[in-house]
Amino acid sequence: MITIYHNNRCRKSREGLQILEESGKEFKVVKYLEDTPSEEKLKEIIELLGIKPLELVRKNEAIWKENFKDKELSDSEIISALAKFPKLIERPIVINGKKAVVGRPPENISTII
Repeated sequence: MITIYHNNRCRKSREGLQILEESGKEFKVVKYLEDTPSEEKLKEIIELLGIKPLELVRKNEAIWKENFKDKELSDSEIISALAKFPKLIERPIVINGKKAVVGRPPENISTII
């Protein structure tokens, strides 16, 4: 089952959702601002993406700039921040089995569906 971690207020996330809808494949939508992934789930997602936790952070968000920007944070501290402030999570994230991508640009999604 394909899963999209989605924020309907984000244009890129809506474009990613449209790609999935047009694919005709079954998928599940997780509105991650309402149904925030746990730290454990975020670790799994980051591992599937094959990135460092910092690469999943939206560094232009005010929450990041005001609270974390100039701090030396460990990977686990970054993951904790993402779990506490889900608005910091880059979006959309699409997972298909053992493959995952951040849908920026949205065309990235086509590589795993």
